[in-house]
Amino acid sequence: MSSTITEMMMTHPSESSIDRDLLAECVAACVECAQACTACADACLGEEMVAQLTTCIRTDTDCADICETTGRVLSRQTGFDSNITRAVLQACAQACASCAEECEQHAEMHEHCRVCAEACRRCEDACNRVLAAIG
Repeated sequence: MSSTITEMMMTHPSESSIDRDLLAECVAACVECAQACTACADACLGEEMVAQLTTCIRTDTDCADICETTGRVLSRQTGFDSNITRAVLQACAQACASCAEECEQHAEMHEHCRVCAEACRRCEDACNRVLAAIG
């Protein structure tokens, strides 16, 4: 998947002020995290003690939505607006940090939460690297 993301970034006719490989890595991390969060929320719904996972489910679904949006925004390079991009990346990094913290609380009991937390941390890091590149 990331090779398709990278290829699409490289074929764009506009110049990019941000390294396209860095953007592609972040888009891939966002897509991966959105999928992990969606799957984690669904797995939480399948657990016997689902009521104890309400916050985790909500955090997962919020994070998935924000990651999907961030990946789409970063994929659009025409008419780049650093202020909008910065705000979206900050929101995504925060959503990922919050979701990782929540999932880490359940990681010893639920493997899906461990996997999700790791994906969230990778996405948080990728967003922060693009934020640093934007300045």
